[in-house]
Amino acid sequence: MGWQDSSKAGGGWQVPLVFRAATPDDVEAIVALVESSYRGHASRAGWTTEADLLDGRRTNADDVLANLRRPQSQVLLAFRGEALVACAHVAVEDGAGYFGMFSVQPTLQRSGLGREVLAEAERIARDDYGMAVMRMTVIDVRDELIAWYERRGYTRTGLKKPFPYGDERFGIPLRADLRFEVLEKRL
Repeated sequence: MGWQDSSKAGGGWQVPLVFRAATPDDVEAIVALVESSYRGHASRAGWTTEADLLDGRRTNADDVLANLRRPQSQVLLAFRGEALVACAHVAVEDGAGYFGMFSVQPTLQRSGLGREVLAEAERIARDDYGMAVMRMTVIDVRDELIAWYERRGYTRTGLKKPFPYGDERFGIPLRADLRFEVLEKRL
């Protein structure tokens, strides 16, 4: 995948947003970004925190490396200057594009950056992987997050998947009512 940039984000001119696919050299930075976006005190600076729902780790180096090694899979990175500001896993799964591990630096959330990353991930799924649909799973009690995706054209499929209670690779649940819902969008 080639480099792309976006010079206007969040309504004002900024350092251009530059995209590229991750390499194994990026794994440590990806894990740090994902963890800061979802877990612990740092995640509370943004609105996508899962800190009230889950404790423990969100991902680890082995998971990220596995995503990098899969066929038709990449971790999309977004930079402003030298700073890694967002990432997302984009892949082909079950005949559709898959979008996950979406993370934006908490202090930059609500700036429009997430919309740009999502649009680039959709472009990759459509243009590079030839997929007509993008799917993702979201914890179904995350109403504000689901509404954000709905405003970007995603629909709730009604398909629910159980949360993997007891498997700490997905975090340590702080509630007993967690499950995933599948969202999708035609590309």
